[in-house]
Amino acid sequence: MPRVLRILNRLIIGGPSLNATYLSRYMAPEFETMLVIGGKDDHEQDATHLAERLDLHPVEVPSMKRAIDPRADRQAYMEIKKLIRDFKPDIVHTHAAKSGAIGRLAAAACDVPVIVHTFHGHVFHSYFNKAKTRAFIEIERYLARKSSGIIAISDLQKQELGSVYRICSPEKIKVIPLGLDLDRFREDRAAKRAHFRNKYKIREDELAIGIIGRIVPVKNHALFVQAAARLMALSNKKLRFVIVGDGDMRPQMEAEWHAAGIGYSYCPESMDTATAFCTSWQTEMDIVLAGMDIVALSSHNEGTPVSLIEAQAAGKAVVSTDVGGVRDAVADGKTGLIVAPGATEAFADALLRLTENDMLRTEMGISGAEWVNGKFSYQRLVNDMSGYYHSLLRKAKIQ
Repeated sequence: MPRVLRILNRLIIGGPSLNATYLSRYMAPEFETMLVIGGKDDHEQDATHLAERLDLHPVEVPSMKRAIDPRADRQAYMEIKKLIRDFKPDIVHTHAAKSGAIGRLAAAACDVPVIVHTFHGHVFHSYFNKAKTRAFIEIERYLARKSSGIIAISDLQKQELGSVYRICSPEKIKVIPLGLDLDRFREDRAAKRAHFRNKYKIREDELAIGIIGRIVPVKNHALFVQAAARLMALSNKKLRFVIVGDGDMRPQMEAEWHAAGIGYSYCPESMDTATAFCTSWQTEMDIVLAGMDIVALSSHNEGTPVSLIEAQAAGKAVVSTDVGGVRDAVADGKTGLIVAPGATEAFADALLRLTENDMLRTEMGISGAEWVNGKFSYQRLVNDMSGYYHSLLRKAKIQ
């Protein structure tokens, strides 16, 4: 049985954690996997419940954190080299940037036969200044030369990696979309909807428009606030705006709600019926999404947006900016509406179209569930990855 050492930056809420835990659990017994994780930052939402739910027991390397720290990064590198020597994997598969750098360097130093890296997103625009961005591009080019294969999670991401930023040749990049456990988003929707809306005092005659994710600059919550203000001025419907997530930019976002003249509340546990409210992090996303009517994404940059995939699985129409792998996750005009990044008026008008047209919202929700269930199941992910692993092992003459 081939052995896989899977290395993940940190086990926090988001697509990389879902991808890594599902692969670690469901590729057994065909592949024996050790899952290695780094330490999370204080403001990030822990996702150990994902591992617990799947009966996984990750090995933690606390020194491997998001921020660049030469001393800690060196320690993490040495620890991972020791894990590689003890476990003797046939494949080292890294997920996301920090673990991708430390893990691939350690694997190359230990002569691991197959080294694979998944880009769940990238930092080549909308994150850093030009000099820092150029440095990260050069680092990724160097690391790609040490990799047996590179995985992109969307066709657009492959084009960006191979042709726009020239991280490696397109032939070295394999597209394997995310795979998720979508069954729970179809089950008991009415009961889950009642539970969520009762908890946060959302009446049935109110439309709940949600946004899900870290409250950080790249997610551009300011656009959501601006669109909400325009929507309040144009719609006759009773509206509520639900922010699910947390992060460093929450105080600024809260100030933007107040500046827009929209009542706002931070209520992780209870609700005071403000028009806009933040629930902080949530783990039972099937319950959260059942309670929504429309789900939005306002980002400057994305990989493949898990929140939109799960929203569609739950039968919700979506509105998103046209970034990253959004067009791979959303069928524009059929399951949701996609607008140009940063276009406040267009974003608000797309939300308005869905709030005012009940039939369109329902039809898109039905189409969205069918769309994602065929494309983003974890069963498909496991089959795709198994085939790719075996092809790389054959090239390395392990099989």
